[in-house]
Amino acid sequence: MISGLLEKHIMRIKKWNKLFLPRHKLRYYPPRFVLRDPVLEGICHAMSKGQQVVVVVISASNLLEFSQQLEENQLIKFRKELKEGLKYTFENSKYKDDVLVVHDYYSDGLTIFLKMNDDTQNVIHIEQMLRILMPKLEKWIYVRYPYFHHQLEVGYMFIHRQWRTTQDAVYIAQQQAVAMAEKRVQTRYIKTLVQLRTIIEKREITMLAQPIIELSTNQVNAWEFLTRGPKGTALENPLQLFSFARQSNLIYDLELIVLEKAFQMIQSVGCIEDVFLNFTPITLGNKRFIPALEKLLTCFLDIRPKKIIFEVTEQDSIEGLIFFRENIQQLRQMGFRIAVDDTGAGYSSLHTISELLPDIIKIDRSVIQGIDTNRVKESMVKGLILIAKEIGSTVVAEGIEKREEAAVLMRNQVDMAQGFLYGKPGTLEKERVLLI
Repeated sequence: MISGLLEKHIMRIKKWNKLFLPRHKLRYYPPRFVLRDPVLEGICHAMSKGQQVVVVVISASNLLEFSQQLEENQLIKFRKELKEGLKYTFENSKYKDDVLVVHDYYSDGLTIFLKMNDDTQNVIHIEQMLRILMPKLEKWIYVRYPYFHHQLEVGYMFIHRQWRTTQDAVYIAQQQAVAMAEKRVQTRYIKTLVQLRTIIEKREITMLAQPIIELSTNQVNAWEFLTRGPKGTALENPLQLFSFARQSNLIYDLELIVLEKAFQMIQSVGCIEDVFLNFTPITLGNKRFIPALEKLLTCFLDIRPKKIIFEVTEQDSIEGLIFFRENIQQLRQMGFRIAVDDTGAGYSSLHTISELLPDIIKIDRSVIQGIDTNRVKESMVKGLILIAKEIGSTVVAEGIEKREEAAVLMRNQVDMAQGFLYGKPGTLEKERVLLI
């Protein structure tokens, strides 16, 4: 009996020794998913019939953005709906019989196992299938989450038979598919970065102008210059263009090109009205900005600083920018004026107003839209007008699309108005402007 107990004790020690290995022998590996037997059987059955099995990984590359804006239960629901959307997309396509299983092991997306017949065992077939199905899946998601920009990246890999077990073969293929999906994200970033650098190098941007109306005289008082990237490209949209420029630390270089193009446009047409130019605090707070501006003024002798208004955009905080306030002071000494854009859209714009005491306050379109039917919005405008009067600022309302909105602004004695009601971004021609 004693020998039996001793034997059990020794066996117990041996088991614990397996757990308490020396630290230098510990190894950490990415988590492996264990497929249910029926799935493995399905894969083995397909491969035994001479069919290839492909692992396809669909990665939601902006899932971090989702996780920051959704509660945990909402995020779980999104992943579930992504899986349902994929199932729906396949079931309503000619590829529905190719699906073995949809697996949600991959935390940033889904893993799909597809069986390929003799005539479809090639990369061309896979790529064609993905080009057809992915836009449908993105559309399916957009209907349910229209307020998010969806980015789905895809990687795939054929399961090879040379591994010791089918489980190992599936695991290796799945890891390679994940790497392929992530590499596509990186490749897209590099491609866009090269495109942006080319835009800056070749100065491939277009300037448009939107009229700003003085409400008391019903005349064009100024223009806001707006930027567009190369037509037909992903960076044609200004939001994409400037967002990517900020992410890649090229915003200063891009906005200097905008300044040069704006001066060219003013001088070429002989514009005599005021001109508003959007600039981020990053550029306005750059130590090189004032010398660069002075150099441009020597090249464009017709530019009069008192006719140029630099709009401080709200995307970036002015906090921590050492040279920002000094540069603003120098701009004013040179005759330039300062405006704060997007006022009313958030707290930061009000903070910027108190810091800069701007010459012009631009009220964001989110406050203006529907102001004719919303007394709260009208009260907000009245409050901003009081602030403007206190510091001696002119008020410009943005985003006017209806005559009724314009009537409310006139009733409250707003100085100037801008929006599609008067004219969309276009050429510097007063003839195209609607004066009501």
